[in-house]
Amino acid sequence: MPHILLVDDEPAQRQAMRKLLESDDNKVAEAGSVSEANERYQLGDFDLIITELKLPGEAGTEFIQLANPVPVVVTTQYASLRSAVDSMKAGAVDYLAKPCSADDLLAVVREAIADHPMAHSAGPHKGSNKGSMFEGNCPAIRRLHTNIEKVAATHSTVLILGETGTGKEVTARYVHKLSQRADRRMIAVNCAAIPDTLIESELFGYEKGAFTGANTNRVGLIEAADGGTLFLDEIGELPLSAQARLLRFIQEGEIRRIGSVSSRRVDVRLICATHRELGALAARNEFRQDLFYRINVLRLEIPPLRERGADIRGLAEWFTASVAERLGQPYRPLSDRALDTITRYPWPGNVRELEHAIERGVVMAEGSEIDVADLGLPTKSAQPLSLASSNEASAVVDKSAGIDFDDELSLEDYFQRFVLEHQDAMSETELAHKLGISRKCLWERRQRFNLPRKKAGKRKQA
Repeated sequence: MPHILLVDDEPAQRQAMRKLLESDDNKVAEAGSVSEANERYQLGDFDLIITELKLPGEAGTEFIQLANPVPVVVTTQYASLRSAVDSMKAGAVDYLAKPCSADDLLAVVREAIADHPMAHSAGPHKGSNKGSMFEGNCPAIRRLHTNIEKVAATHSTVLILGETGTGKEVTARYVHKLSQRADRRMIAVNCAAIPDTLIESELFGYEKGAFTGANTNRVGLIEAADGGTLFLDEIGELPLSAQARLLRFIQEGEIRRIGSVSSRRVDVRLICATHRELGALAARNEFRQDLFYRINVLRLEIPPLRERGADIRGLAEWFTASVAERLGQPYRPLSDRALDTITRYPWPGNVRELEHAIERGVVMAEGSEIDVADLGLPTKSAQPLSLASSNEASAVVDKSAGIDFDDELSLEDYFQRFVLEHQDAMSETELAHKLGISRKCLWERRQRFNLPRKKAGKRKQA
């Protein structure tokens, strides 16, 4: 049973959320502030922390580093784009504006626990540092296991390569847990989720008075990771100006806050990840060649799911058991037809898409087995499409969504049109599932295309 810590300074809010979470078969503990939570509990014992952003004393975002790698979901009734950006770039796995619907809250909780198996203490991963996406015996996975152990023993910079949904962040966390820095913090930064105008101040910090609005000194994320590990996800999205400052940090081991005249030495192990071809970007002057050479020291390449052969069958069966347990559903095995379809499907969304398909099957199955129709995979009339070439995660064109897809329409335009036409009738979780992506990826694309998220209370009832 997942163990959740709920932190909110309003007892009535805590009581309502606690009842909802316990009704979904979760064990819930409560606290009214960061200090109270630290005094009463061992944060590492929890599978998930749900915290109000504005708390007495320290802000709720302090849990992101204090409890790392336990996932943190931030909630607040003072919702704004800036507070959402601040929470997500600090490492929160999701963000909910109050009031939120029961369905949205439970969906966020289930996905956060499922997407962070290394923090899950009571589930099928107990005793394993790898997590489900590493299970398997194909040559590529065995080679990855060996290389992770070699890389973790060093302090060198690591570049993780792999398609969207293959598990790059889980790989980075596995490297950190096996390294000599395992007892120190690991800070994860999604470079694609932070606006270009904020990325330098967030990474390097700033001094009071450095620019309008800089009312206090602020420690950057690199400095905050001193002694530990900094994970830069989607490094290919880093603006060129920030790349130059990052290069100096890698070369000199020093950072200088914006507005400061002096540098500070930091000891940080850098892990970067991307699904883009950095060499090609460097050849087009879209990524600094000197930075590419600096981060391309030790490489870990994660194979796409379609290249893992018989591992796909084993992963599907593993997810079937673990998802059923997590959702409190009866265990139903996959039928022979479902297993055959799973092994032949190309899985453009990789392990993440497989897990979502299995979750649909566990919930929708009515017979003694999970059949093909329960998985909700696209048929021949709705073939999967890859958005990797457009710097997007994989997506599926679903004819049942009611949109006639035009071959001349770009995938970016399709995404925007789908969201605008369906966001009033669907929750964020439903939108993400229809598009075959995660909620985090949906949030990132909303920021990229400037599509603000509708409040849950304003959606039309289907």
